[in-house]
Amino acid sequence: MNLLERAKKNLPETVEYKGRFSPPMINSFIQGNKTIITNLKDISKYLNRDFNHLVKFFVKEFACSYLVKDDRLILTGRFNGRKLNEKLEKYINTYVICKECGSPDTKLERKDNILYLKCMACQAEYPVPKI
Repeated sequence: MNLLERAKKNLPETVEYKGRFSPPMINSFIQGNKTIITNLKDISKYLNRDFNHLVKFFVKEFACSYLVKDDRLILTGRFNGRKLNEKLEKYINTYVICKECGSPDTKLERKDNILYLKCMACQAEYPVPKI
């Protein structure tokens, strides 16, 4: 048996992410009719995603107007922390976590005007919904 065949035989059937991935919770407060998220910039850095992509996702999910001021996202409307964190979890499951191996070590790439999620761990690549 040659070396390549022996190496293939020793590979596991599936690759699974076994590291620790715990994104920060959203820090927010409600002021009048506005919800202010104070740590979205830090969350985007932790997830290795563009801040504006994350902002567009929240604005679309809540269907509201917004303002970015001093690294804070100000959404028009009253949204509690539980609802904000549910939306963040939806974003992570759609645009961060690899569906093949569960690794958060991914990046978004645009090819022919289609957005793809590329996993750096298992090299899987598949299209993700446009925001």
